[in-house]
Order: sequence, then C-alpha cells, then structure tokens
Amino acid sequence: MRFALLGSGSEGNALVVEVDQTRVLMDCGFSLGETVARLARIGLVPEQLHGIVVTHEHGDHIGGVARLARKYSLPVFLTHGTLRSQNGAFANLSCVTGINPHLPFAIGDVLVQPYPVPHDACEPVQYVFSDGAKRLGVLTDAGCSTPHIEATLSGCDALVLECNHDAELLANGDYPYSLKQRVGGRFGHLNNLAAAALLARLDNSRLQHIVAAHLSHKNNTRALAVSALSGALSWAEERIVVATQNEGSFWCEIA
Repeated sequence: MRFALLGSGSEGNALVVEVDQTRVLMDCGFSLGETVARLARIGLVPEQLHGIVVTHEHGDHIGGVARLARKYSLPVFLTHGTLRSQNGAFANLSCVTGINPHLPFAIGDVLVQPYPVPHDACEPVQYVFSDGAKRLGVLTDAGCSTPHIEATLSGCDALVLECNHDAELLANGDYPYSLKQRVGGRFGHLNNLAAAALLARLDNSRLQHIVAAHLSHKNNTRALAVSALSGALSWAEERIVVATQNEGSFWCEIA
C-alpha cells in the first residue's frame, strides 16, 4: 500500500492511494492538463485510476473532478449533500454514487471509510483508506477536532494531517476580518497547534508516516508546521513530510 499527494493547498488538492493494482484519487482541484501532468510526475496516467472520492464541494477539491471523470470514464463517490450542491455538474456522468458518510465501501482492492468533519460545506467528509491490514488516515479542511475524528484516526499506519495556519500569523496578517474568522473558526481549517494537539491524543503506536498538508502560503511556514507535529510525536523533524502546493509529495510506502 502506498500514497502520494499531487498537490495540497488552497489552489488545488489531490491524493492518490494505491493497493495492489487499484488506484483511487481523493479529490481533484486541478485542470485536466495539470492533473495529467501531476500524475505523470509520480509515474501514472489517468487510465490507471479506478475511481475518485470527493471530500466536499469547494473548488480546490472538486473543481477538476467532473471533467476528469467524464474524459476517462471514472466512477465518482461523494456524499448526497456534496452532490446536491453541484447544480447538475455531475448529471451527465455515467457512474456517480452518493455515499453515506458513516458507511465503508470498496473500490477494487481499496477499502474506503468516510467520516464526517466540521467544515463550512454541505456534507463534508474525510477518508481512511485500507488494504484490510494497513490504514491511511486523511484529515484536512476541518475547523476543529471531534471525539469521532480521533477515534477514526487512532491506530493508523500513516496520516495526512492539515496544518493550515499559525494562529498568530493569521491574526496579524492582512486577511479581512471576516476571512480570518472563517479560516480560524470551528468550521474552517486546523492550525498547527490544534493539529499537534489532535495528533498527541491519537494512538500512534503503528504510525510510520505523517504528512503535513494544506499549508497556507501567507499564514504558515514549513518550519512551524514541522515543529508542531514533530513535538507532538517526539519525532525528529526530518521524519515529517510536508506536502506542498506545487510539488505535493512523492510516494510514501506503508510497510
């Protein structure tokens, strides 16, 4: 089992998880050409994908999904709330499945567990992916943690965890007040210290990889995010992977 991020941030997000010969894309916030180029960077072509799962309807996550799915005949899985928010954008696709945010399903060899998160969207979820033994947990676009989130992510072998902003940089930055309230609020995005506190409450006894994701260009730095997560785990900072907007991350193998 392995995974890679094609890019992570407010300008576009996508993640690929691979189990045996099955490859699932989580979100696609890039243009068709950009998605193809980013897949090529990790040695894939769109024809090797077997489905797309969507977290929510914000453009940096869903903007490229319908076009990619239509061109390559890929099934799409998303909550009923997310689907309703799209005003027919997926109406002409041959295989769109509305999912229950609490019920697992399978795409080939990839077991997919959605779970609800607090975010300012119509029925947002995040996902845990598994091969039946190893588990990859993903959490971005959540304003705060919940007991259910922590129960779901405990015991994972790898985590992709949002470290969107540093609270002081956000507070003292040039965002309008309303945007600061949205980003830093309970339905916005996790800051570094909130992500670290969440991480410290998990069962990390099996954890092999941690990836800091969805970092803000203006309100965070790589060093601050890495310091927060490494401190929560008592890991050397060199072990923390940071997914960037332009480069994403290369393959991480879950042994």
